[in-house]
Amino acid sequence: MLVLLALFGLTAATLLDRRQSTDPAAAPDPTVQTTRGTEASDLDSRDTDQAPLTAREVFPGSTLAVGESRAGYNVLRTHSSASCPVAATGEMADLLVRLGCNQVVRATLRAPDEEYLVTAGLFNLTDRSSAERARERIRQILDERQGRFNGLPVGDETEGIATAPARVGWQVRGHYLAYAVVARTDGTTIRSGDTKVREILFDLLELHLNRGVLDRRAAGGIANQPTAGPTEGAGDQNGSTQD
Repeated sequence: MLVLLALFGLTAATLLDRRQSTDPAAAPDPTVQTTRGTEASDLDSRDTDQAPLTAREVFPGSTLAVGESRAGYNVLRTHSSASCPVAATGEMADLLVRLGCNQVVRATLRAPDEEYLVTAGLFNLTDRSSAERARERIRQILDERQGRFNGLPVGDETEGIATAPARVGWQVRGHYLAYAVVARTDGTTIRSGDTKVREILFDLLELHLNRGVLDRRAAGGIANQPTAGPTEGAGDQNGSTQD
């Protein structure tokens, strides 16, 4: 059944059936625009933004303070890999490889209220065009149940991020694809219209990864020109066995 969501202007995807995962390893304000500019920038290609991401750059501390309340997300684990398929399954993993993804940096965090777990991160693609193609294809892959983003468990108490019903959001800026997978800590299904999940997706995708990490990268000498605003998507995914 197609589930249409209204997460800060994000495009919804279908609800997927969750099978046990074996992977070890939107804003409260609906007026947020999905695209805030068209100006080209150094972030639009790895040719002009050559320095690889690092876990320290993307998740610099043990606590991540974002949002109006500045409440802290507890960073439980960070992970960086030159193999993008480690963070996805099936057609999602194949898509990332085809579009030139050469790096993923991600972390698993516990939300301030401790009721939700999040795996969020950045995929490093070849250029803006590749990232946009990935964004457009993700929805179809989720709809057809051909792949998903992997949650990154840290231990027994965090297995829900890999196995529980999850809400997923994604966003493109330049040659980066940002994503976040949100699940309840107790493993129960996320209710339709859960405003807390909307806040978490906005905090991690927009406030931290876009306005924080990528703004700093664009302004800090690695890539030193203003960049176009992100384009976004969101939907639901349930767990699947890793291919």
